[in-house]
Amino acid sequence: MNVRFAPDGPLRGTIAVPADKSLSHRAALMAAMTDEPVPITGYLDAADTNSTLDAVAALGALVERRAESLVVRGVGLRAAAPAAAPIDVGNAGTLMRLLPGWLAGQDGGSWTVDGDASIRRRPVDRVAAPLAEMGARIAARDGRFPPFTITGSPLAGIEYELPVASAQVKSCVLLAGLLASGPTTVVEPIPTRDHTERMFAAAGVRIARDGDRITVAAQDELELGPLHVPGDPSSAAFIAAAAVLVPRSRIVLDGMAANWTRTGFFRILQRMGAVVVGPLEERPDGIPDSEPVAEIDVAHGPLVGTTVEPEEVPLAIDELPLVALLGCFAEGTTIVRGAQELRFKESDRIAAVVDGLRGLGATIEATEDGFVVEGDRGLRGGTIDAHGDHRLAMLGAVAGIASREGVEVVGMEAAAVSYPGFEADIAALRS
Repeated sequence: MNVRFAPDGPLRGTIAVPADKSLSHRAALMAAMTDEPVPITGYLDAADTNSTLDAVAALGALVERRAESLVVRGVGLRAAAPAAAPIDVGNAGTLMRLLPGWLAGQDGGSWTVDGDASIRRRPVDRVAAPLAEMGARIAARDGRFPPFTITGSPLAGIEYELPVASAQVKSCVLLAGLLASGPTTVVEPIPTRDHTERMFAAAGVRIARDGDRITVAAQDELELGPLHVPGDPSSAAFIAAAAVLVPRSRIVLDGMAANWTRTGFFRILQRMGAVVVGPLEERPDGIPDSEPVAEIDVAHGPLVGTTVEPEEVPLAIDELPLVALLGCFAEGTTIVRGAQELRFKESDRIAAVVDGLRGLGATIEATEDGFVVEGDRGLRGGTIDAHGDHRLAMLGAVAGIASREGVEVVGMEAAAVSYPGFEADIAALRS
């Protein structure tokens, strides 16, 4: 589906962005690992997160959808059911990398995981390697790609130093640690999203952080109370970027998760000169057992270029394409370094973003681990292909709103993976 987005006045109003995708995945998985029903409010109704509900149902959990919530009746920590067919993760990379952590410790069970064409291009060796050290057996296509088969085995705790900062790999290993004999420790080179650790703390898991080391102990069972999923900062970022780029715009993002490991993009926005007002969480001591929620006020403002350093990348990984777009309108040069992980998303986001924005009139060059943008010219407009990537689809829409001539997005339907109501929300803020 091709959709054209044209420049047409400011964005104004208050909007509740859709529920957080990362938290929705984790809420469904953790609920499926408990013995008692877990009510979940605010769960994201989108393609990726619905794949997680389908996956836990295939493993024996009962998912009851209600008008304003859903209830997951889990199978317990060690009782995942055999699946009659391969578990289809769709386009959900988070699900693909977290699920093996739970299944690897189900002694005697065997499951095959597959997905769409994009998933089949995404490597799983980063999770297969530590799980193999713990005693799991994973057989992947060509040794590193889906479809892959997990054969559950007795696991032993390990100390694993992440070669690349990744919340998904960290979470996979910690999930496996719940079923392993002895403690399991993950060492992070730089901080990444801590949703899994917070949810563990809420479930009574014995988990501790000491600097860059996170250690979890084996559990007999999990106990989770009702869960609420707040608004997704990664989805909110696209609305915020549009407001920053279009003159006279001012919006309020209501009910957004303000976890410090997810708001790196908003701090970058502030550094570039945008008006961003609201209580963004500072790095806490220890591991909290909840997620902070905030109301964030965003308004248009003149931008200056900035440099995003490698230590900032995990805290804004999904929003870095927007940094490239903002750089087109900023005075001076904008540089992103240390973001080679972008090459392993739904598309090669470095190549796709650089090629896409250059086609709209940007002065931008790719590097091995990021990009360099020469700004202060804005964008002419044109056509951009989403390549089946939800973030690129929304990037093209924001570029069109901020451009001089408008942008046609090829494959706009990809936005439904994480933000099904994106077009309607943009239209509401422009009316």
